[in-house]
Amino acid sequence: MDIERLVAMANDIAAFFDAEPDKAVAAEGVRFHISRFWEPRMRRAIIEHEKKGGAGLTPTARTAVTLLTPPG
Repeated sequence: MDIERLVAMANDIAAFFDAEPDKAVAAEGVRFHISRFWEPRMRRAIIEHEKKGGAGLTPTARTAVTLLTPPG
């Protein structure tokens, strides 16, 4: 799993939701999108990346990733 690609994808999703004035709503939109459309190994990788510092993640993307529930 290429973490740089996952970071770019998360940031692209976050850029879309950043038009939302309420940043908590924006982060929830990103979280929901990732939860719904990313496969479990992708979610695990981005969660692990955030736990290691989350290099490259925008603030909205980083917040969204912290809200993700690790796949079972």
